[in-house]
Amino acid sequence: MGLSGQWDVRIKTPIGSLDVVYRFDEPDGAVTGTAQGKGETVPLRDITVANGTGAQRVTWRQSVTKPMRLNLDFDVMIDGDRMVGYSKAGRLPRSAVTGVRRPQPPV
Repeated sequence: MGLSGQWDVRIKTPIGSLDVVYRFDEPDGAVTGTAQGKGETVPLRDITVANGTGAQRVTWRQSVTKPMRLNLDFDVMIDGDRMVGYSKAGRLPRSAVTGVRRPQPPV
């Protein structure tokens, strides 16, 4: 199933939890994505996918302006419809990231 689809993701930051909707697409084998939360939608950059035994390691970067201006680096493992990992913003402590893929609507 890969990475494609919409993901409901929770990021546990030092200032509280953030709920964000991620969308990943894989047109022609290239991975693209966006993050939507706190009233803004931002593109994901430098997305890499490494296949492992039973899971994929996915990394990406993004910038946000809400609740404050930050540049974030993500490093997560995807196993089926579950995501777990962390995000990092500069010198701030790592934030835990967990998520589940939304079910695909019937065709």
